[in-house]
Amino acid sequence: MTTTIKRTLGQSILDASESFKVVLLTGPRQVGKTTLLQELQKKTRSYVTLDDLDMRLAAQQDPASFLDRLELPVLIDEVQYAPDLFPYIKMVVDKEKKNGLFWLTGSQQFDMMKNVTESLAGRVAVLQLQGISQAEEQGRSNDTPFLPELKNLKARQKSAKVLKLPEVFYKIWRGSYPDMVAQSNDKNWERFYSSYVTTYIQRDVREYLDITDTAAFHKFTQIAAARTGQLVNYADMARDVGVSQPTIKAWLDVLHASGVVYLLQPYFNNRTKRLVKTPKLYFMDTGLCSYLTGWLNPDVLERGAMSGAMFETWTITEIIKSYLHNGRNPRVYFYRDKDKKEVDLLIEESGTLYPIEIKKTASVQNANFKGFGMLENLKMPIGHGALICMTSGLTPVSDGVDAVNVGFI
Repeated sequence: MTTTIKRTLGQSILDASESFKVVLLTGPRQVGKTTLLQELQKKTRSYVTLDDLDMRLAAQQDPASFLDRLELPVLIDEVQYAPDLFPYIKMVVDKEKKNGLFWLTGSQQFDMMKNVTESLAGRVAVLQLQGISQAEEQGRSNDTPFLPELKNLKARQKSAKVLKLPEVFYKIWRGSYPDMVAQSNDKNWERFYSSYVTTYIQRDVREYLDITDTAAFHKFTQIAAARTGQLVNYADMARDVGVSQPTIKAWLDVLHASGVVYLLQPYFNNRTKRLVKTPKLYFMDTGLCSYLTGWLNPDVLERGAMSGAMFETWTITEIIKSYLHNGRNPRVYFYRDKDKKEVDLLIEESGTLYPIEIKKTASVQNANFKGFGMLENLKMPIGHGALICMTSGLTPVSDGVDAVNVGFI
């Protein structure tokens, strides 16, 4: 990965290492976890990866001896391959009583998080890294998480770059993996994503779930990608793939646990029983999603049937990344009631809901924006809202709502 792109999460990792004995950095493969940690270390830190089969075997067969041979402080890559290490790491850090002794990475959360929380409760800070965000690419790595407060939006107006539609769809199509962002041309685009699907997604998930029908699983990833931005429908997906609903749920859960997809939950409380309770599916990397759905260049994607869903997916995942990369779990939801009234995204911050609508239009007048009046039913404070679209900057739409160029995220 090019070192010119500063990652927002770096400061949160350093802060966590000062306060916790163990730092665990999770996220999909190839998003730059190891690179970031190696760039951050201020003193020599030994390194071992459990992708190395010999190291993995040693850690699995005799975790105590494996840790004994390591020089502390240490960075252990792909720690999920040896979950029995966690109780022994606990013993080491309790004995040493120093913070930041262990930096760990895990590309698949799967059962790993259960082992971590059981063994390292109170001792570990868990952070999540995704692909390079738009803010990082624009050099805004110090930006706070995106929130459509007017003060926040005006600050971004000074620092963010206004994007045109072709630029947006190039970013959507290219994706956010560091290897792709760093490339000066796109000739390796198809090769990169083909290799990523085969080497990481299929291998990792196949190993974990012991999948024998790899063709069915590959078809599932394509069908899931085609449904980005839609409500999850296990029955439809099971019919299209030709497997059972429980199988689809297990496969989707693993993609979610490994950070490949995000399941956006609907907002509801006890006072709002008329709201739907099915999550929406979003691919965290739109380049991977474009590859799986067969859009081989950005121009065709922009004109194609999935352009609206891809624009929404990219926008929502960029907002999610703005929180994750600041070391925070995003409190984000969508709204949809039984009358099919919808709000694309709700951000909950300090007891207030901030509504966001997403449209691929440049003209605010043509956005068919009907406002956020239906949210009054939630009996919650409603903050300043945003219509994220292709407007030329920051434009008032109605009382308490501004149109915002998508480049401001």
